Amino acid sequence: MRFLSTFLLFSLIGIAATCNPPVPSPSEPDDSQAHVYTTNTSGLRFQESSVPLSAPDNGDFRVTLTGETFQTVEGFGFAVTQSSCFNLLRMPEADRREFLTEVFSREKGLGSSLIRVCIGGSDFSLDEFTWCDKQGLDNFAAHPLDVQYLFPVLDEIFAINPAVKIIASPWSCPRWMKMDDNGRTPFDSWTSGRLNPVCYQEYANYFVLWIREMERRGYPIYAITLQNEPLNRGNSMSLYMSWEEQRDFLRDAVGPAFTAAGLKTRILLFDHNYNFDNIASQVDYPLHIFEDAAAARYAAGSAWHNYGGNVSTLDKVHAQFPDKEIFFTEASIGTWNYSYEKCLIDDFRDIFLGTLSRWGKGVTYWNLMLDDKKGPNRPGGCNTCYGGVNISSSSYSYGSIDRTSQYYQVAHCSKVLQPGAVRLGTQGYTNRGITYQWYRNPDGSYAVLLLNENAVEAKIVFSTDKHSVTCKVPPRAIQSVRWIE
Repeated sequence: MRFLSTFLLFSLIGIAATCNPPVPSPSEPDDSQAHVYTTNTSGLRFQESSVPLSAPDNGDFRVTLTGETFQTVEGFGFAVTQSSCFNLLRMPEADRREFLTEVFSREKGLGSSLIRVCIGGSDFSLDEFTWCDKQGLDNFAAHPLDVQYLFPVLDEIFAINPAVKIIASPWSCPRWMKMDDNGRTPFDSWTSGRLNPVCYQEYANYFVLWIREMERRGYPIYAITLQNEPLNRGNSMSLYMSWEEQRDFLRDAVGPAFTAAGLKTRILLFDHNYNFDNIASQVDYPLHIFEDAAAARYAAGSAWHNYGGNVSTLDKVHAQFPDKEIFFTEASIGTWNYSYEKCLIDDFRDIFLGTLSRWGKGVTYWNLMLDDKKGPNRPGGCNTCYGGVNISSSSYSYGSIDRTSQYYQVAHCSKVLQPGAVRLGTQGYTNRGITYQWYRNPDGSYAVLLLNENAVEAKIVFSTDKHSVTCKVPPRAIQSVRWIE
């Protein structure tokens, strides 16, 4: 009866409990064929096929390269939260290894190469904490919960794919560093509060210590953001940080501290919504910081969420500061918004193709794995979220994993785009509801991402001077293709 109840629950909320098989065994393209992966809203789940390379095509559906090149792409993946690690470590060792290989191995799986990690606790950890909860950096140390849950999972991930890149974000500074809005009173709460300017240097040094300890343990940190959702006061762990405060903290403390320590870790600004949470004084948050040359020299770029506003915000970001990188770092699905059919198409269009077409370098979704109770989660945080995959808490077996639309979107991009892939300029066939992007991988292979939002099959032919690849994209489907010239 418990299995039946769980099945009915997932059916009602739109998660296909029996129709989402793992990725197929990988096949390397050769010089005679292209490998194609297709997922649609009618039952295909990352179905692999192949099409022959044919002579260059001059037909009506032809797309060719212009010679232009755009940004390089670093990767795609999920947040490896403490809740995700809790669930992973409940799995039998062999099952966990099989799943992590499926997600992270470039040779045997998807090759996901970008993950997000929390600096301390979050609303998806087993408690609220930082690595220095007792006042004074002499008390800094890896928190026991991270030692117990996060590190063992990272060890396994890096053993499978040593090239994985980490973007890390704090949900709160230590409470002893907080003040209230008037700046006069200590603020002893995990929720809201502001960073006391008196503590700027200590908190900057906290980041340095955290990065060094992670790297000492074998987890290099590619980038950090200074605060997750700095305009969100209400999360179970949170810290309000205006753009003026983030500018000063970066310019006067974090940037110089990273330089003095010789850290190569990138610093990404903002890490919040396209609509700046409708706070008038905070509109164009990272752009204001980029306008300050003394602060901007320490910032590699900006990070974004989509819980408010539209991806078109990134047009202005790139237009005004084309030298600054753009990453999409968080989106979640849950009871408030999830429909497999709708999210598969809309999120691939807006989050993946939308970010990448605006010079984005990577995408990470929120929790890699949650259980069928949407947790573990914290009081005051999200208790209605689904993971990229959801696992049965009655068995924690590989066979009970339910893969959501987010999983398949990451799968399509990770499978064909290698870290360092370059987006290429195209010309030729276009049609309403059809979106495509063409890339060259570091190994010289080509990769294409396609989306067909229409109710009829789409035919598109990608043609170079040597070959053409004819793609037939089913109705309401996403497709990814890779071939070697």
